[in-house]
Amino acid sequence: MNTAKDEIKAILDRLPDSCTIEDVQYHLYVIEKINQGINRAENEGTISQAEAEKRFGQWLSL
Repeated sequence: MNTAKDEIKAILDRLPDSCTIEDVQYHLYVIEKINQGINRAENEGTISQAEAEKRFGQWLSL
């Protein structure tokens, strides 16, 4: 498992030298949200495509 420091180094290596601090913060934010989603799916499970369409259909039929 990569440490937080390793992940940050990898992000910095992928970003251009001209990036801003805000660019780095944005990428860190997005990666954290993705990791939270993956962890939530692993811990709480997921729903099928059909179930998602059924749930969203309630809002879309207004």
